[in-house]
Amino acid sequence: MYLHTSLKSLGFLALPSSLRIVIAQTNETLVPFAFKPLPLGSIKPNGWLKDQLTLSANGLAGHQHDFYDFVAHSTWLGGTSEYSSLREGFPYWFNGLVPLAYTLEDERLLEQVHSAADYVLEHQQEDGWLGPETGSERNFWGRMPVLLGLKGLAEAEKGGEWEERVVDSLWKFMEVTNTMLRDNFTGYHYHEGDAVGQGDEQWGRVRVQDMLITLQWLYEEHSASHNASQVMENMQLLIEGSLDWADWYNPKVYIKEDLNTLPVSETEPLFAYEHGVNVGQGLKALAVFRRVTHNDSLVQTSKDAVDWTFKYHAAASGAILADERLAGLAPYYGSETCTLVETMYSLSYLYQALGDASYADRCEKTAFNALPVQLTPDWWARQYVSQPNQPYAQHLDETPFWNVNQWGQSYGLEVDYPCCTVNHPQGYPKFAAAMYVQVEDNGIAHALLGPGSATVGDTMIDCETEYPFSDTLIYTITTKSVFDFHVRVPSWADTSKTTISMGSSSTAVNPDPQTGLHKISIPFGTWEVIYTLSTPSIIQEPRANDTVAIHYGALVFALAIPSTNSSSRPKQYGSNDPLPEGYAPTQALDYSYTNTSAWNYAIDPSTLIVHRSNDTTSLANPIFAPGAAPLWMSGKACEIEWGMYKGVPDAPPTGEARKCVGDVVDVRLEPLGGAKVHMVDLPVLILSEGGSTDGEKGDGGTGAAI
Repeated sequence: MYLHTSLKSLGFLALPSSLRIVIAQTNETLVPFAFKPLPLGSIKPNGWLKDQLTLSANGLAGHQHDFYDFVAHSTWLGGTSEYSSLREGFPYWFNGLVPLAYTLEDERLLEQVHSAADYVLEHQQEDGWLGPETGSERNFWGRMPVLLGLKGLAEAEKGGEWEERVVDSLWKFMEVTNTMLRDNFTGYHYHEGDAVGQGDEQWGRVRVQDMLITLQWLYEEHSASHNASQVMENMQLLIEGSLDWADWYNPKVYIKEDLNTLPVSETEPLFAYEHGVNVGQGLKALAVFRRVTHNDSLVQTSKDAVDWTFKYHAAASGAILADERLAGLAPYYGSETCTLVETMYSLSYLYQALGDASYADRCEKTAFNALPVQLTPDWWARQYVSQPNQPYAQHLDETPFWNVNQWGQSYGLEVDYPCCTVNHPQGYPKFAAAMYVQVEDNGIAHALLGPGSATVGDTMIDCETEYPFSDTLIYTITTKSVFDFHVRVPSWADTSKTTISMGSSSTAVNPDPQTGLHKISIPFGTWEVIYTLSTPSIIQEPRANDTVAIHYGALVFALAIPSTNSSSRPKQYGSNDPLPEGYAPTQALDYSYTNTSAWNYAIDPSTLIVHRSNDTTSLANPIFAPGAAPLWMSGKACEIEWGMYKGVPDAPPTGEARKCVGDVVDVRLEPLGGAKVHMVDLPVLILSEGGSTDGEKGDGGTGAAI
């Protein structure tokens, strides 16, 4: 996240009168979740997902507390190192490390969490403020990720000392929050003399939904013997003083065009809503607000927010295309790693809050495709941005990006900007923590599919699966009471061929059309339930400039580009000079990937064939490495003339300009997560007799020219 002066132009935005009216009508209850989240620690990953989390714990996420200046020497822990005046580095890291530590039950990481939390709580200021700032330095934004982390800590330590300490601290913080908000939104809106510059205070105003999530939990779970009306007033004031996402997701305001083709006068005034990480966080904002305001019109506005974002400004992988600011559909635009993890969290929250199955489908797509491709297999380096068509990841002489430097598409410790270093750890831990949900009073659902177990009261559900690399999920369920078990059926699955087997019976699924859930009644005892998804068809998603993206189940397949990689000592963000020798562990390196073959291919989708490895013993670890997945595709392709744009592949030619300039050859497509250099948006040519491009079509993208 860069601090951008465009935020200053948002000062004219006032609170709509309609929102004030809704707030005035707010009652003292919160709208319930469609599916209640389970407390952190209730869900444990296994299989490939546990492998990925373990790699993260053993990689960059699990070692920042040891060496990384913006964590280990943050002002939050008594140091002096920050990369911005907003002091967000430690908060981002803490927000991700808490669920990582408790999901894995990793003692080393738990010690880091407890040490950090102890310092923050012990140094809470006399008036209740959490953090190192005093006077005019105070700004709410940096608190928001910290509060989410503290909420998770209290949930995981329910009934223990940590829960008591966190809850007591948060109630003290509510007092100073109330005082500041009542004082003309001090620390929330800009006032003359604030240390956080004019415009930069609005990061908190556009991201306040993250603070509200913690306050809502505090209100619902820990209001007894506390001033519940004060936390409710704080929530109302935070909404009142926010930048309202409903203003942006308005048909008369929302920009559907490629923002890079529009005049600055049209885009700059709305920058807070166009910033990629803000968008990722903001997708859930109106669902969070609705819990307080009871404004049910926000259900449809939330749906519009997600649908418009992914139709006009996203890649086939589930990545929002915003190389800091929203762009269009061109395959050379980038998506920031921070944006991916925030998008996943928002989509999982939306499914819990509103119960619309499309949010879960989208969350899985981002989790299985967009996120893993932006991390090295060992989780010691990350990209700042990745592109749909990226046949190399290296220094660029010039870039097509709105605000990303020439190293931004390479992999490293802090290439371009540090935010993705400290924020990426939350991705898979929060996904794992949202895999199961509570359904009404007597139900549990496997909401986000993947390998893992859940313990709820006297019921234990364990799922063994290689999904999304396999179509079979096997559950072992032990319960001392009758309950309803639900499985989510992905939208791409053929429900007539997708089955549930339990004992001697096997039936086709009949999912709820809204939630996507199929219900199974589970009696007392221990049971095995086998959930078999239909073998999916290859789906061609139309993309810009007469290209397609290839989907198979929940996976996106990319043309895998052979490459070599080279490593170097990590570079310092900004200057790009090497960091001092010995600053980082030896595993922390910067990487460049250089293609060793052509990338300028058009494919014939009718020739694609899915292949599956005969090795059924276990998945490779790491699974998201080149060639590691047990699935791949073969097909026919030929090289075409394909120009360059600012150092990267341009949009491909269309019409008669698209023709073979070489022989028809065999090519290999692999799951995107492991294909670190790749081509996703592929031009189409008919290369076989009787071939056709009329494959099964997906619903993503517009297919429009760019």
